[in-house]
Amino acid sequence: MTRLAVDSRLIESIYFGQADGRLRIRFRNGEQRLFEGVPEEEALAMAVAPSPGRYYADRIKPNFKRIAA
Repeated sequence: MTRLAVDSRLIESIYFGQADGRLRIRFRNGEQRLFEGVPEEEALAMAVAPSPGRYYADRIKPNFKRIAA
């Protein structure tokens, strides 16, 4: 997995696996969430969004399957 830089009050870091489309999100409160089937464009868009936390809530959480981290 590749770490993508993110500037967010909610999200500490995000990691994306190009080979399997998995997106791991590590929140500042220590929680982690893992999603599968995420296109690379979505992961990159989240990383550069003005509010990555809002992008996560609006685009990632409702549209991609969460799997056990």
